[in-house]
Amino acid sequence: MTEFAILRNIQPQPELVREDIKKDPGFGQYFTDHMAHIRYTNDDGWQAHEVKPYGPLVLDPAAAVFHYAQEIFEGLKAYRHADGSVWTFRPDRNAARINRSAERLALPQLSEEDFINSLKALVSTDEKWVPTPGTDADESSLYLRPFMIASERFLGVRASHEVDYYVIASPAGPYFAGGIKPVSIWLSKKLNRAGAGGTGFAKCGGNYASSLLAQKEAAEKGCQQVLFTDAEEHKYIDELGGMNLMLVTKDGQLLTPALSDTILDGVTRRSLLDLAPELGLEPVERQLTVDEWREGAENGDIVEAFACGTAAVITPISKLVSDDFTIDHGDTPGEKTMALRKALLDIQYGRVEDKHNWLVRLA
Repeated sequence: MTEFAILRNIQPQPELVREDIKKDPGFGQYFTDHMAHIRYTNDDGWQAHEVKPYGPLVLDPAAAVFHYAQEIFEGLKAYRHADGSVWTFRPDRNAARINRSAERLALPQLSEEDFINSLKALVSTDEKWVPTPGTDADESSLYLRPFMIASERFLGVRASHEVDYYVIASPAGPYFAGGIKPVSIWLSKKLNRAGAGGTGFAKCGGNYASSLLAQKEAAEKGCQQVLFTDAEEHKYIDELGGMNLMLVTKDGQLLTPALSDTILDGVTRRSLLDLAPELGLEPVERQLTVDEWREGAENGDIVEAFACGTAAVITPISKLVSDDFTIDHGDTPGEKTMALRKALLDIQYGRVEDKHNWLVRLA
């Protein structure tokens, strides 16, 4: 097993500052004292495994990432359990996904061992930054952001010969401030997030950048999120700007669009499909149209809708809004939606037995 050298920050945040941040961290606003780093070159492969002080990166203005967007990232969380130990959730799936993303963006593969050990090295070093939930309703955690960037100094359209992998960490409260409240979704009809054969299934910045204009349009319409459809026929449900979509039917089906070139294989998405039978739901992955959702909501066949992802966990959807129609599921979170949410969080925070062996201890 490759060991990570620990280069400690000689000016860490004072304890009082750190503890004050943890009381109300928001999301992605504050960062821990250290970051994990591994360097790659074509000649030597992955090398120089280290944890070092968190700080600005020094990159040449001609670094490939700035000009050709050759970068990918992941997102997962570290959870403090009641006994003080710190765990993460299904990191093997994040490790596999970062390599699928790397393959699509012509970046080098990173071993699952290096990926998980980078999390362990950073979290064990910055363990004091992991919040301790005060109640079962407290969803505070340490958000982990592994990312890989092309850092070679050159201008030319080819895969970079030099790459840097980092992990940074940020104490996090709930993704949506104000608690669990159903959100409204704007249906984007003119803008697309991704297309067949593209990078939609990869977790890369370009996918999120392409969603921002539609997200801005959604905000102007009074909505909190945006839903994209397929780029070819504009009728099949794709995903939200940063989350997967799920629907619950009156006869107990949990529907979600089947994976494709344009849909991210979300770890939360997959875990909810795995948990569904334990809550009396039949998981169904297939193509879904906006018309099917609208008609199902109108005739009572589709009774709940929610978005899911690592950051927000599960967020109930109250409305899908477009210029032509509105699908209204009401302002009360659905029973099955909340049952799935509780089942997932109970596993992540160690409140129930982990029968699936999904948890990995970090510190």
